[in-house]
Amino acid sequence: MKLQHSDYMDIALEQAQNALPHGDVPIGCIIVKDSNIVGRGYNTRERDKNALGHAELVAINDACKNLASWRLSGCTLYVTLEPCPMCMGAIINSRIDLVVFGALDSKAGCCGSVIDLNEQSFNHKVEILAGIRELKCQKTLRNFFQKLR
Repeated sequence: MKLQHSDYMDIALEQAQNALPHGDVPIGCIIVKDSNIVGRGYNTRERDKNALGHAELVAINDACKNLASWRLSGCTLYVTLEPCPMCMGAIINSRIDLVVFGALDSKAGCCGSVIDLNEQSFNHKVEILAGIRELKCQKTLRNFFQKLR
């Protein structure tokens, strides 16, 4: 049975839960190629004290290692929150074909919320699919920030 976008987003949401014990914002990401998960990640900025610890970058790094290539052509990235500028740059540079995200990010989103980096004249265009499991992704983030306050 072939999984649907919503099924993969549920797996990304499970990844997001791994960030909570370290006090990281619960954002999760997986990368899929040929129906197989080749990369997994979740936010690790607080845990690792490193600004590069975004879920997408962790998952891209994992996928590159697992596929033994920096080129992730043919891959789909699923992430619970719209990618930021740093992550969208990495997505473009790694040649990912499709980005599927859940919640919009009105403060740093680069797939249309603040800016659409994909509209710029870079050497690679990424297909974007937004709003998959949007309410569940929003709720995960909202619950985290309510507990902080």
